[in-house]
Amino acid sequence: MKHAIDISGSLFDWDLVNGEVHFENERVVLFWVDTAFKTLFDTIEEIAGHKESRLVLETSGYRTGTIVSDFYKRSLGKVDDILGKLPTTYVTAGWGDTEILSYSKEELHAVIRVRNSWEYQVNKEQGKNQEGTFLPGHWAGVLTGLFGEKMWYKVNRSQLEGDQYSEYEFNHSDITPSLNVSALIEEQTNEMQQKMELAAAERTHTLSSIIKEISSPIIPVLDSILVVPLVGRYDETRGEELLNRTLLNLPGYKADYLILDATSLIGVDEFTLNFIQKFVAATSLLGTRCLLVGISAEFSIQIAQSGHDIKRIPCFSVLQQGIHYALDQMGLFITKKNPVS
Repeated sequence: MKHAIDISGSLFDWDLVNGEVHFENERVVLFWVDTAFKTLFDTIEEIAGHKESRLVLETSGYRTGTIVSDFYKRSLGKVDDILGKLPTTYVTAGWGDTEILSYSKEELHAVIRVRNSWEYQVNKEQGKNQEGTFLPGHWAGVLTGLFGEKMWYKVNRSQLEGDQYSEYEFNHSDITPSLNVSALIEEQTNEMQQKMELAAAERTHTLSSIIKEISSPIIPVLDSILVVPLVGRYDETRGEELLNRTLLNLPGYKADYLILDATSLIGVDEFTLNFIQKFVAATSLLGTRCLLVGISAEFSIQIAQSGHDIKRIPCFSVLQQGIHYALDQMGLFITKKNPVS
């Protein structure tokens, strides 16, 4: 069973046997704007994101616009005839009241107004306050196909933003949906890179703070004797941090001797040797003598080959020797406690 009707020159027909609806001899479907279409738009945005969904709709509009232009170029041929018919076709199809204010194929320019479009109605139901992208993208595709040159739009007025209608102006442009996709991908890549760099910087700062806390402790061993382990590799930043922390806290201990333990020191270079000498000189100004322990054979060779004079710094191979030396200098010694009989 079939039904057909001509509305303002546009043909609708229904094939109830096959369950098909045709508009202008092409199959179409009907959607409820306030419910089904809104749900579709909401779902696209929920899954893809706000910027991404606008680009999807803009690109879809553009591509359907080129399809429309191809269809009518085959059926009507002339640009003037096509643009004369399209406003009636769109209003008949429920796309809103469309008015082509002006167009020029030679100047590659056009101005189109649309009132109460389906996109406006959907966006209004969504609570949006920014002009949609499907319809202006669609007309950019139509004009690109009809004029044979790339056309793009700018929004002069927006019904969604309070105007009585939406007005789109079209001009020749190198902008295309593909370029917009590339720009969005580049923007997202840059945003992701910035987030990663920020996260890395924050993590580095946190780790640096932790390292500062754990890598330069002052360890009280006995009364008047402190030990500062030299751990890992030292550069200017770590060296200054260790020196500053030590000098800041040293007076509170009232120590006579400070033992620098180089057992875990690695990467000894010219800076490291200069730093040790600077450390010793600085602590001596506070009345604390420095000892150097943990001197390996390789370390001693490096010191000798460097030409650094550390004769004023008592050096020992192990920590225990340094502690005994400091005690001896203070007239103290360690004895075993006699067991209770």
